[in-house]
Amino acid sequence: MKSMPRRRFLSGAATALVGGRLIQRASGAPMLPLAELSAAAPLIVSTWPFGKPANEKALATLQAKGSGLDAIESGIRVTESDPSNASVGLAGIPNAAGVVQLDSCIMSGPGHRAGSVGAISGFRHPISIARAVMEKTKHVMLVGEGAAEFAAKNGFETGPKVSEGQRVAWEKWKEEQRRTEKNHDTIAMILLNESGDLFGGCSTSGWGYKLPGRLGDSPIIGGGLYVDNEIGAAGATGLGENVMRYCGTFLVVEFMRQGLHPQDACLETIRRIARLDPKGFDLSINFIAIDRRGRFGGAGTGSGFEYSVTCPAFSRVIQSPGLTSKDIGPVGGNRK
Repeated sequence: MKSMPRRRFLSGAATALVGGRLIQRASGAPMLPLAELSAAAPLIVSTWPFGKPANEKALATLQAKGSGLDAIESGIRVTESDPSNASVGLAGIPNAAGVVQLDSCIMSGPGHRAGSVGAISGFRHPISIARAVMEKTKHVMLVGEGAAEFAAKNGFETGPKVSEGQRVAWEKWKEEQRRTEKNHDTIAMILLNESGDLFGGCSTSGWGYKLPGRLGDSPIIGGGLYVDNEIGAAGATGLGENVMRYCGTFLVVEFMRQGLHPQDACLETIRRIARLDPKGFDLSINFIAIDRRGRFGGAGTGSGFEYSVTCPAFSRVIQSPGLTSKDIGPVGGNRK
């Protein structure tokens, strides 16, 4: 019988061999072997399947002679504008007061520049405001009322502080006094252009029904996003508190600096955090990464997560490997 190609086998199998271990796949997206996790620039990687159309917009922007920052901004704006996305943009789940508060950041490898906004309400595109903070002020981050005042003075597009559908859901939540953890997905996008420069951006509406004023990792440089033009870039999604306490994306980039493949850097970052955290692998964190060689990867806790990869040759969703306590034994807490 003719043997089945490895790519086809991994696409159809329920599990895949990663680092000597069988990893359960979460859905139908293929889990590729490490050797296939690379592509020629321009290369865009983002979190979740909903990042795929954002990637494709970013690639189109680059092909139209836009800059790396233009591509990141235009791509993330696609997700911010999606009325069906309950975790990014003004269609996101509101906070406990019934208001959608958005967080975002953007970072340029050349010049090591960054801009960020947090807890901003009533504006459609926080990624654009974050870029303006980077390019028009001496600061890195503006939050709350100060960020809103800056956005208004610079003419950024406004919108409702909560969508009608989310307002109804919030009223129900308030009536029932439920404080359950809601969808806290994020779009993080990282990009390698043909000149070998790296860029990244991140945007989210954050943890559903969070306390007003709560900031997660998404607007934090080194938390939800980090770009080092000498090495690579990384983005995060999941429960932000479990990323920001460990400077998660900065750690991913530092592991790449030590020579790890981007996917291995994501996996090792999760192991490092799990070894230190009392919750072990019960963290709900996921990372994506690319390096200057065009290698990319992602990893998450549990069964892993799906991320999107786009370049001129292809645009696809890929299943990342996951890590649980069964993979490397007991973790959690400080041990000698």
